[in-house]
Amino acid sequence: MTTGTLPIDAPPPEGCTLDHKTIGDLRGVFFVPSYQRGYRWGPEDVRRLLDDIWESAERDYSLQPIVLKLHQAGSSAATEEWELIDGQQRLTTLYLVFQYIHKAWGRLGAPFSLHYQTRSESGAYLRSMGSHPEQDLALSGRNIDYSHLYNSYQAVAEWFRGKGNDSFEQERIASKLRDQLCERVRIIWYQAPASTSSTDLFTRLNVGRIPLTDAELVKAALLSRIRTSASIDRAHEIAAQWDSIERDLHRPDIWSFVAGRSPDAADTDYPTRISLLLDALADHKAGTPAAMRPRYYTFDTLRGDIEHSPLEFWQRVVALHAQVIGWFGHATLYNKIGFLADSAPRAGEFAVIARAAQGKRKSEFEAYLVTRIRDRLDIGKDNLDDPRYDRSSDRVRLHNLLLMMNVEATSRTGQHFPFHRHLGVGTWSLEHIHAQNAESLKKAEQWRAWLDLHDKALDAVRDTENAAAIDRLKCDIRTAVGHIREGNAKAFSGNEFAALSHRILQFLNRDAAPDHSIRNLALLSSHQNSKLNNSVFEVKRQLILELDRTGEYVPACTRNVFLKYYAEADAQQPHFWSEQDKKAYFKAMADLLKEYLK
Repeated sequence: MTTGTLPIDAPPPEGCTLDHKTIGDLRGVFFVPSYQRGYRWGPEDVRRLLDDIWESAERDYSLQPIVLKLHQAGSSAATEEWELIDGQQRLTTLYLVFQYIHKAWGRLGAPFSLHYQTRSESGAYLRSMGSHPEQDLALSGRNIDYSHLYNSYQAVAEWFRGKGNDSFEQERIASKLRDQLCERVRIIWYQAPASTSSTDLFTRLNVGRIPLTDAELVKAALLSRIRTSASIDRAHEIAAQWDSIERDLHRPDIWSFVAGRSPDAADTDYPTRISLLLDALADHKAGTPAAMRPRYYTFDTLRGDIEHSPLEFWQRVVALHAQVIGWFGHATLYNKIGFLADSAPRAGEFAVIARAAQGKRKSEFEAYLVTRIRDRLDIGKDNLDDPRYDRSSDRVRLHNLLLMMNVEATSRTGQHFPFHRHLGVGTWSLEHIHAQNAESLKKAEQWRAWLDLHDKALDAVRDTENAAAIDRLKCDIRTAVGHIREGNAKAFSGNEFAALSHRILQFLNRDAAPDHSIRNLALLSSHQNSKLNNSVFEVKRQLILELDRTGEYVPACTRNVFLKYYAEADAQQPHFWSEQDKKAYFKAMADLLKEYLK
């Protein structure tokens, strides 16, 4: 984005107005300023617009916003001039549709006109389109603007021909479509104040590809109604409250638990955080979260409430924000809601939870959250050990079980689970606490890294009885690493690595077979997992300790596993992950999750 443009989360300029107008209500001259390129829609864009309008014949249909500024007042609506900052492609296509109906069947043309600030000949070509078809074709090759206008006009003609078997049927369809355009098709009219920089706003909406958001449209409509129904001072007060709510939701610890999203990453769904609250209110009104939320779904859903009673609508926004802050102040609710938001399989979790909280006492609401978590985990206490890592269909459930174990362990200390840190590290994966082999390693660089790590781990298990054997083994490791660094494939190949890794694992491995159960799994970020993959317990223990010392985030229960926190006091053996360790870990897991198991 160029310097000087509005930031992605900028509120609409103070003093902007917003309205819904039918296409039949549009009047005046819309001029396309010189900083814009010409008309560029193709036939497919035209057909898609006409299909959408036609399929909405029995209901009101809202097009995307047009953004404009008053350029020159006129003696009537028909003589006013508007600078068209955004929406040139849509208005030009609508003009072509009206023009075709006018030329083909003698109906009135568009109720508005289009002019170009620096390409007046393009405006003349547009207005004459259809009068002399042969001349239209001859001129279409003169420049790129003419070519797109001509091709789009032909696409309109082809669309009508494809809708009717004869001219009578086509005329009936044209009449119906024109009535639909004039009476049922609405456009979101976003009028920026005179003080707004047109080029900055255009750059933001087009060059930066940042469309108007539902939140901006809601804010513009709300403040516009407040200014007319209450007072300018009240509008300023609400604008300040709006900004305060936005600041609260930008706090990482608040945003991450309620939205289930990283507080740091760019979020195309929520460039303004208050949109989460507005989406929830729209979902409440619709009765269920939208499975696929079309653009401006939230604004279209809430617009009637804003127009009917803007102050009452705003109180609902304020109340929902207060509810979020109340949850944030209660660690148990915070942790349960945060887990549900983080583990939600689709959007709309916050809306569901917020709606469920209405009219419930705290104890009732907490009981609801427990039930929802139980449904999310979807497993009983008697089959907690059934899911396996080697079944891909079980991995989401395994992830959710381990995440909830960490969340509940934090809850029992009365603290807030650090969702902002947890979500901030990126993708999480399931890590085997102890890996039994290195068979999946196929590249020389992977062999070298594995040998370096396990060379250090051998020092941890060295004692008087195995010292001589380990010393010989470490010498062989150094020789092998030297061959790898020199690129000597003949001296050290895959077969040699397999044999050497087998000798190493005889000292570091006490399990005969791989264990893919939850007893041998913990949560780690994908970045951390890549460092530890295919490593035995001792190697992972040393790296986890190093991560912990450097302040890198490691989930509490993962850290506890490698610190042998769950082991029986008389069975402590820090360098191996034994069957006793697995049993103790599983027992702790079952205790932490017992409230959430069926």
